[in-house]
Amino acid sequence: MTSPVASDALIALDLLIGGATLIAIALLAYHHAGYPLILRRAGRRPPAVPPAVPNEALPRMTVVVPAYNEAAVIAAKIDNLRTLDYPADRFDVIVACDGCSDATAGVASAAATLEPVLDADIRDFPDNRGKVAVLNDVLRGPLGDIVCLTDASALLNPEALRIAAAHFADPRVGTVAATYRFAEAGTEGEAAYWRYQTENKRREAALGVLIGCHGAGYFFRAGLFRPLPDDTINDDFILPMSIAARGYRGIYEPRIVATELEVASLSQDQRRRRRIAAGNMQQMMRLARVLHPRHGVLAFAFGSGKVLRALSPYLMILALAGSIWLWCRGSLFFGMLTLLQILFYAASVPKLVQPARRWPKPIELTHYLVAGHWAALIGGTRYLLGLESGRWQRVGEDDPFGKATHISLKTRIAKRTFDIVGALIGLLVGLIFAVPVAVAVRLNSPGPVIFRQMRIGRSLPDRTELFMMLKFRTMYVDAEARTGPIWATKNDPRVTPVGRFLRKSRLDEIPQLVNVLKGDMSLVGPRPERPGITHRLEDAIPFFAERTYGIRPGITGLAQINQGYDESLDDVRSKVLFDHAYGLSIMDFWRWLRMDLHILWKTIAVMVGGRGQ
Repeated sequence: MTSPVASDALIALDLLIGGATLIAIALLAYHHAGYPLILRRAGRRPPAVPPAVPNEALPRMTVVVPAYNEAAVIAAKIDNLRTLDYPADRFDVIVACDGCSDATAGVASAAATLEPVLDADIRDFPDNRGKVAVLNDVLRGPLGDIVCLTDASALLNPEALRIAAAHFADPRVGTVAATYRFAEAGTEGEAAYWRYQTENKRREAALGVLIGCHGAGYFFRAGLFRPLPDDTINDDFILPMSIAARGYRGIYEPRIVATELEVASLSQDQRRRRRIAAGNMQQMMRLARVLHPRHGVLAFAFGSGKVLRALSPYLMILALAGSIWLWCRGSLFFGMLTLLQILFYAASVPKLVQPARRWPKPIELTHYLVAGHWAALIGGTRYLLGLESGRWQRVGEDDPFGKATHISLKTRIAKRTFDIVGALIGLLVGLIFAVPVAVAVRLNSPGPVIFRQMRIGRSLPDRTELFMMLKFRTMYVDAEARTGPIWATKNDPRVTPVGRFLRKSRLDEIPQLVNVLKGDMSLVGPRPERPGITHRLEDAIPFFAERTYGIRPGITGLAQINQGYDESLDDVRSKVLFDHAYGLSIMDFWRWLRMDLHILWKTIAVMVGGRGQ
């Protein structure tokens, strides 16, 4: 017989799962249907056509072609650049060979000397460092007024540079993007997908924003370039968006066409989409500031298009898993939702079984969509796990999970995956509470809604990590200005009335899920301590620093569920024992899994029962 407490906990869990599932389905429907409908209405306005610029007023253009082992296509690219309709004295070409192991540089040099000669600067870098490292070198200058970045395998139409120059006559324009086309699409699904993406970009441009460019060809003002981190994956998104975030307009120009020569096989297309997905996850996290309302339409389009695209595979998993759970709990409505989702995924199976066969268009499109989200799941997760960095990995590089000698790689990967999935689910559920909590915090006392504080993170053989922890503010502003860091006490006068409720319910910790996604924290682990207190604790408690060796600090943990806030040095000594016990459990995969599930279940019970401190 189920106890009343357990029954109440199950009901609360069902409500949380139901809310998260419906939010996931609503976001998926909005991203795939609602947002395109908004764009369709906005995209009815014809794009503005600026007047042509006379020869004497044309800006100087520098065309940069980054290349890695492109011997098969580089001659055609040189021929294409030779045909561009632009004055020779206002037009430079740089071919940047990134440590090519084939004859790319030689073929490019030979092709440039053919009549009519193309004055091209062929730079043959000896070491393969990755596209972004090469771009950072080349784009330091000297350059023309406008830079055109274009792939070696893509051909530009002859009028491309003149059309771009006309747009840059407006000093408010920072970026101009070309339309992307295939000389020959690999599959019907691929062709339809890129038609859809191209049309979406045109419609986003009608809203007055440009959400990234196609790497096959885009233009920007040379003076607006800022060096990119070497691990940047999608430079054709990060660079244009960083320019847009500074207030410059982006133009999507259908009259400039970059035609892709390479025809990708299904496996090549999947690999490419996995890498693009890793880039989508990276740009979502690095450009999160663009979501601030001050960016207006840019924030709306970025969130609706790119952020939800990166999150879609995780939302799909949550929608299906949540529907199945609630179906098993007796909900007919969620049972119907489960069957509809299964039927949708089943429609992609025929193409999966017989990929070479040409199936009816609905099957082709469904398969391409499902396969794309599968690739996005792999690519996005690889990035979150630290397995996709945007640079070439060399033998002997550091383990991306840190060399924690007592924890197996299997356990580290599983724990990080567990953290990511749990944090995403937690954030979706947390959205239900975040707005009323933020309003309550602001109304209860003056000051910021989110409290940021430096904490000590994971300890590694060569360093100890520091990070800025996020929480909903529970104390009065400057509560420790006079006392410095001190222990918590019962009925702590520093804590606001709303803060007491937030601490009891643990709702103040919702923002820490962002720390988990960033890799600063884990869902389960030792409590993150403040630098101002840690040096005293290390002197007073043996092996205090070792409690986080190879282990990220956690939102909850074995010590947290067995004790409340620290009120004395003895409390900390007791917690250290729990932390080391957890460190021993994590050495075995199954013991770790059972321990984390137990701790999370106890934490949920504390939250539902309001027994936090």
